[in-house]
Amino acid sequence: MRRWQVAVLAVLGVLAVACDGAGVAGEAAPTATKTTATSGNAAGYPAVMAALGDSITAGVGSCLAYLNCDKNSWAAGGSNLVDSHYRRILAKSSKIKGKVYNFSEPGAQADALHTQALQAIDAKAQYVTILIGANDACARSVDAMTPVTAYREQIDRALDELKDGLPEARVLVVSIPDLYRLWQVGSRSNQAVKVWSRGGICPSMLADPTSTANADQERREAVRDRIDAYDQQLRKACSAYGEKCRWDGGAVHDVRFTLDLVNTVDYFHPNAEGQNELAEVTWPGRFDW
Repeated sequence: MRRWQVAVLAVLGVLAVACDGAGVAGEAAPTATKTTATSGNAAGYPAVMAALGDSITAGVGSCLAYLNCDKNSWAAGGSNLVDSHYRRILAKSSKIKGKVYNFSEPGAQADALHTQALQAIDAKAQYVTILIGANDACARSVDAMTPVTAYREQIDRALDELKDGLPEARVLVVSIPDLYRLWQVGSRSNQAVKVWSRGGICPSMLADPTSTANADQERREAVRDRIDAYDQQLRKACSAYGEKCRWDGGAVHDVRFTLDLVNTVDYFHPNAEGQNELAEVTWPGRFDW
């Protein structure tokens, strides 16, 4: 998945201007639809936040150009299109204004989380979001997927760094989207099938999307089961972390994604509406943990 993302982003790089304003937070006034702005610094809300993960949190494909679009990130975005965690916090406390960092990287797997955690520590984040694992499952083949044991070790390594470097920070660990569900929905769309059939987009799940052969169905089910196993490890890792870590309870995995929530370039990454849905189901509401 890393290779196809790099190639596509390079080809479409000329469209970068269409995603103007995409930056660390894409600063915008906190006029989100689900929050009411208040003045001052509300108690309990973090003053600095960092988002860790992959292309989903980087907002790839959520702008007019198929590039990173941090401003539409479910976690760290600042645009009016997405009621992100950052905007929801900003609407309650001005203390966080401009102090949001999106360290997520397209193509990142769990082994990249350690470096991102160190960046969050350097930023002195008080709230850290983590969404990673789709690329570990979206390999060139089932055999190339990250083993569950290795995935857990990489998650633990990053969480250990955060616990040591930011002992008072709140950490939100988010489940991995249900890619099997995405295949089920997209395989009934001629346009999605056309895009996926070109190859390169999560081949372990989306290769030969209309095939009913037993081998292809077994392949898809193996990817589905691996994501379920990753989610179990994320839940356990967060529990082992202690009271400063909150698990989303599988909320992202439970989102019933439709094609209306993904972009029409790759029919894989969430569009702005999809990013907004991720923000909604993962929002912790209170910061008293």
